[in-house]
Amino acid sequence: MQVNVFICDVINYGTRNSYIHAENRLVATAGLDDHIIVETADAVLVASKEHVQDVKQLVNMLKAQGRSETNLHRRVYRPWGSYEGVSFGERFQVKLITVNPGSILSLQMHHHRAEHWVVVSGTAQITKGDDVFVLSENESTFIPLGITHRLENPGVIPLELIEVQSGSYLGEDDIVRFEDNYGRAGDVLKVKGERLKGQGVRRQV
Repeated sequence: MQVNVFICDVINYGTRNSYIHAENRLVATAGLDDHIIVETADAVLVASKEHVQDVKQLVNMLKAQGRSETNLHRRVYRPWGSYEGVSFGERFQVKLITVNPGSILSLQMHHHRAEHWVVVSGTAQITKGDDVFVLSENESTFIPLGITHRLENPGVIPLELIEVQSGSYLGEDDIVRFEDNYGRAGDVLKVKGERLKGQGVRRQV
């Protein structure tokens, strides 16, 4: 008996007795037998069922090489919600930011980057310098470098916005916090020197 288990977007031709899990994109297979394939935003695992126990050896190899995939992911969770790296280059990066209802980010500023915010869904209350205003879906604002700013979700549904950062340095340690609901005001982020693959930021420790 040939039994396959396919989760999400999978196309199969002649594959048998296999488990395929696709989270972010189409996975197409042909002629496989007794395989496991797991696709996530961070990596893709392909293994024969008889060697699935060797996955821990792959994890050990990643750790030995200092790869960020073992402890950091494309979607990063914070007390107020999460952010996900969408695209990055030498002087820009794009993030999808999700802010939980009633949550508020720190009052902060950046020395080396400016930010463009575009609201995708929900309602955003923005503090920019001395101004406080509200943005709804399809509205946007620009945060110049050196300007104190804050993002808040005053609504009852998650706030989603696209953040486009541009500047000479885009590391997560370029944050000066003045007020913070999570006890981080005045903290200096300590970072390791490598850039995260696919995120364009540095690793926080």
